[in-house]
Amino acid sequence: MKSKLLIVAAVATITLATAACNTVSGAGEDLQSASREVEQEL
Repeated sequence: MKSKLLIVAAVATITLATAACNTVSGAGEDLQSASREVEQEL
């Protein structure tokens, strides 16, 4: 029973970490896009 719980916890952790990486990556792309727009206006 403990091994199944450990596997489920590991899969959940990996899934959340992957989602967080995608979110951070998207935020970084948004910041780059905004900085390009500011550079064009200057």
